[in-house]
Amino acid sequence: MDHDTEFMSRALALARRGLGLTRPNPAVGALLVKDGRVIAEGWHRRAGSEHAEVAAIEAADQPLRGATLYCTLEPCCHDGPYKRTPPCTRRIISEGIGRVVVAALDPNPAVDGRGVAALREAGIEVTVGPLAMPALQLNEAFAAAVRLRRPFVHLKAAQTLDGYIATADGDSRWITDKQARTVAHELRAAGDAVVVGAATVRRDNPLLTVRHVAGRQPLRVVLSGCRPLPADSPLFHDRFADRTLVYQPEAGRTHVDLHALLDDLLRRDVQSVLVEGGSRVLSSFLARGLWDRLSLFVAPRILGGGVRTVDGLGIASIADAIALQEVSIERLGNGVLISGYRDPRQLFGSGFRHREVVGHAEAGAVPDALMEEGYVYGNC
Repeated sequence: MDHDTEFMSRALALARRGLGLTRPNPAVGALLVKDGRVIAEGWHRRAGSEHAEVAAIEAADQPLRGATLYCTLEPCCHDGPYKRTPPCTRRIISEGIGRVVVAALDPNPAVDGRGVAALREAGIEVTVGPLAMPALQLNEAFAAAVRLRRPFVHLKAAQTLDGYIATADGDSRWITDKQARTVAHELRAAGDAVVVGAATVRRDNPLLTVRHVAGRQPLRVVLSGCRPLPADSPLFHDRFADRTLVYQPEAGRTHVDLHALLDDLLRRDVQSVLVEGGSRVLSSFLARGLWDRLSLFVAPRILGGGVRTVDGLGIASIADAIALQEVSIERLGNGVLISGYRDPRQLFGSGFRHREVVGHAEAGAVPDALMEEGYVYGNC
């Protein structure tokens, strides 16, 4: 591992400390290095507090002229009535920092390369790209909010080798083993809301709570049809009942308008959505292109029939098939987790397109510092 990657892995570990606490801002980590030694660290702790770069600068106890700043996201360079802190580029330049290493460009259209340009115009050497994909993945929800103006939509399913999520009579417990289910709960804890359809509520009587791992409880969202939901569902009676939302179709319609759903969730400060099924709901998001990432937990089982993971997409040729990008494959017990993006260029903007250094997705193993902090590539 080269020094830039090593130091950036530490900055990413710092950034993760702010996950879930900085909204609507991204989670960012930074550290300062001089003569090959870390002299200060910082991370963005909450919206309105100093950004990671400034936090690291304030923590330093020596002059910073000639130091190198490592930052997981491009330093901001803009002012505005909605912005609570001054541009970080201004402070970096004034401190005489000689080099800045950025994992990824900021997907915010107000920045998106302008911060790097400002630093270079001031004579500072800038490198962009070490561990780019992990840095972007940390802030998937932020990217969707600022670029797509909707929550980040993560589709998740557990299926057999031959593509079924349940038997013909609805039995699905358990297709995957406990290790896979634990990772699935990590995904649930990372989101602001978990979405299922009415059929899943009737068939599985799910709790939709975070178990097996420590984490906050997301909103529980049910997409209802014309039939009433079971009155005795734990979704309406357990200690998280006040965090259950039911969306019904408008008069004259049979399905919930997914665009309106996402608009309403964003107004409720929901930046990320985990769609857990069932088949009709997953297929609806796929058919409308309203998704950003898909994660399939595949178990080494064959049913030969039952409820398909997705169906009815109307795709007539291989050329028109939905293709995942930036795919990661992880072994989980006896099964695998396959995860990928719909369009990372649209989601991340220049931060994805202009990676100057081979990023983490292509480079191979996860740095030890990230593993120690609990980061698993592909399971943000």
